[in-house]
Amino acid sequence: MSTRTAPAHAGDLIRKFGNRTALVGVVGLGYVGLPLAVEKAKVGFQVVGFDRNASRVASVNLGVNYIEDVLDAELRDLVLDHKRLEAATEWSRLGEMDAIVICVPTPLTRNLTPDLQFVEAVTREVARRLRPGQFVSLESTTYPGTTEEVIKPILESTGLREGEDFHLAFSPERVDPGNKRFTTRNTSKVVGAASPSSLEVALAFYRQTIQEVVPVSSSRVAEMVKVFENTFRAVNIALVNELAMLCDRMELDVWEVLDAAGTKPFGIMPFYPGPGVGGHCIPLDPHYLEWKAREFNFNTRFIALAGEINRRMPEFVVGKAMRILSDHGLGLRSARVLVLGLAYKKDVDDARESPGAEVLELLAARGARVEYHDPHVPRYIDNRFDLRSVALTADALDLADLVVILTDHSDVDYAFVLRHARLVLDTRNATRGLQADRDRLVLL
Repeated sequence: MSTRTAPAHAGDLIRKFGNRTALVGVVGLGYVGLPLAVEKAKVGFQVVGFDRNASRVASVNLGVNYIEDVLDAELRDLVLDHKRLEAATEWSRLGEMDAIVICVPTPLTRNLTPDLQFVEAVTREVARRLRPGQFVSLESTTYPGTTEEVIKPILESTGLREGEDFHLAFSPERVDPGNKRFTTRNTSKVVGAASPSSLEVALAFYRQTIQEVVPVSSSRVAEMVKVFENTFRAVNIALVNELAMLCDRMELDVWEVLDAAGTKPFGIMPFYPGPGVGGHCIPLDPHYLEWKAREFNFNTRFIALAGEINRRMPEFVVGKAMRILSDHGLGLRSARVLVLGLAYKKDVDDARESPGAEVLELLAARGARVEYHDPHVPRYIDNRFDLRSVALTADALDLADLVVILTDHSDVDYAFVLRHARLVLDTRNATRGLQADRDRLVLL
């Protein structure tokens, strides 16, 4: 005779979400997880954040913020005063949670194929403690099919059944680090689930904190939505990056071309070139879709080409730097090059997959003596470098044979840079609108 526990009713979870008595666990306290945990705690949920990074966990429990998109005062208030948010490195409390949201990295392997080791490892930890009446949601970006082909079988290996004993959904993160207008709360949220009852539970969960929740018919649709959003950006950025390389060959100003094209009131959307693409989303996520398409004997040529173009940009920037120095009788080998900006985008402290870091490494590999300044990235460490951001002084600028602007942070005085630098390569058009000292400036 079966000893399975009677199926948990979705209504029980929905009521707990409605009166905010549900315990919420957020696994992964990075750029996605910590802001989500804070939003859940702000509306009254008791939240536990799980992370294997002991430093992160200690910081949260001290009320010390390390994510720029989270307000310092809000985190301190939720942790120290209201005691609605805490963090843990151990998995033992997962069984207490009514809702578990997985926000862990989904990187690529060296061969540009999906690496789901973190998602799978966390799911196995959840499965060891899974009980009837729990809701699990995956927010990590991944290929269509992951929720039902990877997550669901691991959880159902316990003998519990999705849609009856527990509920499972996919709701992709839409975090845009540094965006002051659109936050976790006011960015619309797509939600798809593995069954109708799970979708009902998921909608009840996310509607407590997100202003607009958009249901779709399945977790596979939600997964496709996310990778399409990022692929759309990757393809369009590749288009303007290729245009920039062509304009360089034709001795045209790509920024003037794009500005003029942008005056058309219909049929065009602004995208801009740069030294490459960075962060977690654009360099990585399209390859998840590209990889999955092969299962269906489908060749995603646009995606592959866009990735190839975007990956060429750091080399293009270094090549242009070499030409600028050569035009002034200098060689890159032994030249002093000051890089401005290592974060992958303006006004954030995130250097993941940063094209600036690749440019830095390429310059050094060619014999240049490199330094960098980034007010948001005080230290850069990888397999080759352990560098600290230098102060942006007149002397530092004057000592450099070439200054390369790779990230257009708002808190850098570009007029000061132009005034004191000998030569400047601006890959972001950060010097737009400045009239003085442009004779020493070269745009991408």
